[in-house]
Amino acid sequence: MLDLTQDVRALTAAIVDIESVSGAERRLADEVERALSALPHLKVDRSGETVVARTQAGRPERVLIAGHLDTVPVAANLPSRVEGDLLYGCGTSDMKAGVAVALKLAASVPAPGRDVTYVFYDCEEVEAERNGLTRVARDHPDWLAADFAVLMEPTDGVIEGGCQGTLRAEVTVTGKRAHSARSWLGVNAIHGIEPVLARLNAYEARRPVVDGLQFHEGLNAVGVRGGVAGNVIPDQCVVTVNYRFAPDLSIEGAQEHVREVFDGFEVAFVDAAPAARPGLTHPVAAAFTEAVGGTPRAKLGWTDVARFSALGVPAVNYGPGDPNLAHQQGEYVSLPKIVESERAMLDWLST
Repeated sequence: MLDLTQDVRALTAAIVDIESVSGAERRLADEVERALSALPHLKVDRSGETVVARTQAGRPERVLIAGHLDTVPVAANLPSRVEGDLLYGCGTSDMKAGVAVALKLAASVPAPGRDVTYVFYDCEEVEAERNGLTRVARDHPDWLAADFAVLMEPTDGVIEGGCQGTLRAEVTVTGKRAHSARSWLGVNAIHGIEPVLARLNAYEARRPVVDGLQFHEGLNAVGVRGGVAGNVIPDQCVVTVNYRFAPDLSIEGAQEHVREVFDGFEVAFVDAAPAARPGLTHPVAAAFTEAVGGTPRAKLGWTDVARFSALGVPAVNYGPGDPNLAHQQGEYVSLPKIVESERAMLDWLST
C-alpha cells in the first residue's frame, strides 16, 4: 500500500513507479483507494478506476482537488530516477507529482478549514468519452459538488486560470476529376486549397483579456487530405483546421467565427470542447491565490477545468509539474517545486 506518511518527493517516485498508462490504471487506483480508506476522516467512493475521498466536517464551503492517475505510454522512462533536484520518469510532470501532493494533503489535513473532496481519476490522456470525470459527472454528480476546484495540472507552480476551448473543422475544396495526362479537362482540388492556406497565413489571432487574464487564440491547419491516384486529377481536398478559442466565446460563437474566416467554402465541424472562464473572482479562489502567491496567468491549452465550469464550479489549474515537459521521453519534475506546492496547498487548507 502507498505510504502517505513519507516525504512528498518519495511519494511522487513511488506513484511514478506504478505504471498507469491510460486504460491500465487499476493497480494505481487500488493503491490509492486502500491508502485513503485507511484514513478515518475521509469517506471514500469509487467508480471504475476513479477514486473520490471527502471530508465531512460540516464546513460552510467545500473545495475540490483533482488529479488524473493515467499517463501517456511509457517510452523507456520507467522506473523513475533522481538526478540532483530532478525526478525523471513517465508522468512525473503530467501529473503524478500533483497527485502526490493531493494525496499528502488528504492524509495530513484531517480537519481542514474548508471541507475537501479529492478526486483521482482515469483516462484523461485519451478520448473524452473515456474520461473518469465524464463518467462520475453522469453517474454521481453529487460527488463533484463544490464551491471551487483546483486541477493539479502541470503549471510550473503558477496558477493558470480557466482554459481555452478547442474545435476542429474540415474545410473542403471541390474540383473536377480527370486523367493527369489531360489535366486541362479537370479542376485540381489540391491546387484549390491555396486561398484556404492564404487566409490562415494572413490570420491575426485574438488576444482578449477575460476576467483579468490575457488569452492567446490560434487558428491553424493541422492536416490536409486529398488525392485519388498517381494519374488522376483530384476532385476533392480537405484541410483540417484547429481553432483554440478564448473563454469569452461559446462553442457556437467559435464555430461562427470559423465560418466567417472560410466564407465561401464548405465547412464541417468534427469535434469541439468548451472553454472555461478563469473563476478567480470567487472569494475561495482569492484565498487560494493569496496562499499560493505569484501572478496568475491564462491556461492556453484545454484542461478538465472546463468540465467543472460546465458543472457550475469555478476552477483553476495549479501543479508542480512543468507543462513544457509533458509527454516527453525525458519528462521530469523539480523536487523543490513539489515541496513548494505542498506547502502552499497546506497553507490554504489550514486557514
